[in-house]
Amino acid sequence: MINIGKINKLNVVKQQGADVYLSDGSSGKKVLLADRKLPANCQVGDTLDVFVYVDSEGHLAATTKKPLAEVGDIAWLKVVSLNYVGAFLDWGLPKDLLVPFSEQYHEMEVGRSYLVKVFLDEQSRIAATTKIDKLLSDESVDFEVGQKVSLIIADRTDLGIKAIINNSHWGMLYENELFRPVKKGQKMEGYIKQIREDHKIDLSLHQPGYGKVVSLTDSIIAKLKANNGVLMLSDKSPPEAIYAAFGVSKKVFKQAIGALYKQQLITIDKNGIKLVD
Repeated sequence: MINIGKINKLNVVKQQGADVYLSDGSSGKKVLLADRKLPANCQVGDTLDVFVYVDSEGHLAATTKKPLAEVGDIAWLKVVSLNYVGAFLDWGLPKDLLVPFSEQYHEMEVGRSYLVKVFLDEQSRIAATTKIDKLLSDESVDFEVGQKVSLIIADRTDLGIKAIINNSHWGMLYENELFRPVKKGQKMEGYIKQIREDHKIDLSLHQPGYGKVVSLTDSIIAKLKANNGVLMLSDKSPPEAIYAAFGVSKKVFKQAIGALYKQQLITIDKNGIKLVD
């Protein structure tokens, strides 16, 4: 099956002059490879990873170029032009991505970037919408605490920062638990911290649970050995300094050095920690 708006693995089934035709081997449909420059040593029987779309004449076409987003994805994309049908976004392909006026909350401006979701319209043409609220749920039905997820940073609120989880749900990163700057549209990995009683989702940029602490203790010992057994960080150090050194919150760092202290592997004072001989 050929999936429009997605990366497909297709077989080269015909070469006619400079034209290369691809197929999935089951549907019987042939797709023209639109690239002007063909892959090196391309020949019949080869398999290519290609992005499939519908061209301006309504025919299936493919390219080996990878877009910044596929159908179903949410992405932070910049407006490069406007005309009477809508706004056009740079998404990494020669043909820009259309956001029709009917899919815009507010009139879009050239040079600005927006969070959009890529979709197929009724004619199987690829388009995008800024009306993502109606396409996302803010209640969890199948996430688990501790689950690793993909995040896209969205809007700032009084509580913290809203983030989009796996292109499908809203979650919340609380301001007092953020130890590094984030910006709208940024993609990163995160974790499900808590599913609240109202089924809303709290997020963390750090892996919850003691497994994170165990991993950190190894990193602390390695850094101590690399610094002659001394590290000028302790449970009194500012959170920003701890995050800069280990990429974790102060709470996780305190748990880790506490575990090392109980094992009599380090000593702790107000200035830092030392490796026990």
